[in-house]
Amino acid sequence: MADLLRRTRRAYARDHARPLGGYLAALAGYGAYVTGWAAAVRRSGAAPPDRAEPWDVALTAVATFRLSRLLTKSAVTSPLRAPFTTYHGPQGPAELDEKPRGGARRTAGELMTCPFCMSVWVGTALTASRVLWPRATRAAVATMATVAGADALQLAYTLLTDRVTKD
Repeated sequence: MADLLRRTRRAYARDHARPLGGYLAALAGYGAYVTGWAAAVRRSGAAPPDRAEPWDVALTAVATFRLSRLLTKSAVTSPLRAPFTTYHGPQGPAELDEKPRGGARRTAGELMTCPFCMSVWVGTALTASRVLWPRATRAAVATMATVAGADALQLAYTLLTDRVTKD
């Protein structure tokens, strides 16, 4: 593994300095995270469904989108990100622009400011939670999907009122 990391670092060093050790740790962390969820499901005796229902997948996707943005961009959750990021200013409605700190905290900062990266972790949690606690997870997913819909309506309303008042 150390040899693979050295070879990869050499290949990347030509163009960009990347925190490959941190990324490797994040991959290992995600592997442990998935293993933990799998162990919890196995211990519970709950059986995963034979197939995913399309409606559940769609709602989980919307909830994953919303919860990932909430965790990575919202002002309210900025205290969770603060040890790993620096504030740069507002970014869109109710969102912040933050950059990862350097050093050992860089990889965590990248994960905590990237909704695309965070969605892998959130989607995993929501999917595993649906197996362990289907009713509670459906309620949580419905809540996040509702918030995502309300956000879309708020943005649409703002866009329409801006158009009307400019004319």
